[in-house]
Amino acid sequence: MTNTAPSYPWLNHYPVGVPAQLDYSAYQSLIEVLEDAFARYAQRTAFWCMGKGLSYRELDQASLQFAAHLQSLGLSAGARVAVMLPNLPQYPIALYGIMRAGYIAVSVNPQYTAHELEFQLRDSGAEALIVLEHFGNTVEQALTQNPTLPLKHVFVSSIGEFLGWRGPWLDRFIRTFKRKVVPYTLPSSIDQMQLKSALELGDAGQYRRPKLTSDSIALLQYTGGTTGVSKGAILTHRNLIANLLQVEAWLKPIEKVKPVAQWNFLCALPLYHIFAFTGCGLLGMRLGAKIILVPNARDVANLVGIMKEFPEINFFPGVNTLFQALLNNPEFTKLDFSQWVLTIGGGMAVQKSVADRWKAVTGVAIAEGYGLSETAPVACCNTPMIEAFTGTIGLPLPDTELSIRDESGEILPAGEAGEIYIRGPQVMQGYWNQATETANALTSDGFFKTGDVGVMDEAGYFRIVDRKKDMITVAGYKVYPNEVEEVVAAIPGVLECAVIGIESNAGELVKLFVVTDDPTLSQERIMAVCADQLSAYKRPSSIEFCESLPKNNVGKILRRVLRDQARNAA
Repeated sequence: MTNTAPSYPWLNHYPVGVPAQLDYSAYQSLIEVLEDAFARYAQRTAFWCMGKGLSYRELDQASLQFAAHLQSLGLSAGARVAVMLPNLPQYPIALYGIMRAGYIAVSVNPQYTAHELEFQLRDSGAEALIVLEHFGNTVEQALTQNPTLPLKHVFVSSIGEFLGWRGPWLDRFIRTFKRKVVPYTLPSSIDQMQLKSALELGDAGQYRRPKLTSDSIALLQYTGGTTGVSKGAILTHRNLIANLLQVEAWLKPIEKVKPVAQWNFLCALPLYHIFAFTGCGLLGMRLGAKIILVPNARDVANLVGIMKEFPEINFFPGVNTLFQALLNNPEFTKLDFSQWVLTIGGGMAVQKSVADRWKAVTGVAIAEGYGLSETAPVACCNTPMIEAFTGTIGLPLPDTELSIRDESGEILPAGEAGEIYIRGPQVMQGYWNQATETANALTSDGFFKTGDVGVMDEAGYFRIVDRKKDMITVAGYKVYPNEVEEVVAAIPGVLECAVIGIESNAGELVKLFVVTDDPTLSQERIMAVCADQLSAYKRPSSIEFCESLPKNNVGKILRRVLRDQARNAA
């Protein structure tokens, strides 16, 4: 971005010390960022998981060994290497090894079905894959479905391979992931090896530091597929370095208010999601943090136990459903939060009722931000010095432009709702092998069309209204699900809720799904609250109580799945 004219209203509200523009020339690739961290913080613990720590020095050595072994395989230039792991120490070892080898990392959700995995391996053209043994049978099924996949090498890892023991942690992992090791057989054409054996074979002395530029591709980050077929966002080293430095600059002022001698990150979100990838995996390394890995945040009791074990935790990125699940756990409210400095909310809209309870319990306000896989991910964020939930996604980060556009792409004035467009050095280069989708998503002057509906106020603060695809039209009036969900979520006894539009002879109607722990909560009670706080056309025409709501890998509620279920049931 070259134009940071004073006409951008948000620049007048930047925290003191945060520049409007940054210099990204210090690093040509993430290899240099990692090497810098390894040298500066060699003695510190980089990652902790299940009772065992991995130092920056150990991570340096292990990732370099893996990089050397990858280079010895004769992979093609720009080869894609997929990582299909939960939050375990082998994830950063594999990820940083891929980057240091000069190849392109491909993030894969380890709980993918064989069909989903087959698509991603085929679409990315991955030549190698790192996978936990619990998901090996999925790889076998994917290769059976499509024997022509370009996959040549599979590195298998066991849960205790880098922990030194298995013990009760293995039982907990099996219970929460509901996956045991099922015998599997890969085709003889596949070179299969234990990940640790690959490290032992990797001779760091044979490692060749690749010649990368800032335009080299670092990562294919596949979108969650919540709006259709999953697409691989092409993120270069420059994209990721820019966002890393933008976030670092944005958070810097907090240290003047709450000095931090040592950052301790709680990484409960999966590293294969872009939120944790950048917000923990890269930012944590940059700051010399101890990053506490949680293999599965759905095990809330275990997560609370980790928080109790580490009262020094001071940085916690999360999503609304995770905050809500923690607040509903009685043991969470008993924890010591005296060291907490930052709670960052993203991935989905943070509800005011949840944010207010969080501040009351922890003493730390949730600083809500906004981003997407296509923006590496952060584009907008509240200042970390906020004392209370703002209901906005804050201000654009340095070198980042946001604008609100109508259907024809014209910029709308402050106060009017329209689609959010984003331009900045963190915006992707396009979608992998998807020229049409890329052309539809990126404008000729570099703006990314998010598909999210938002509003900017006079001061330059942005607020998310909803997804364009989730908007409901009732008798010609627009209904945004977030608005209805905000009202319902504040009703005592409501654990989670979701709103979708359903077809009827009279047009679209509003349907509400509710998860509750209060058997006395009635439809009549919910309808009464909605009648009191919502216009008639926004009120649910039907309410369905359910035990759970479908979610993606970070806990975002999938309205698309609910719509499909409602359509099939009609």
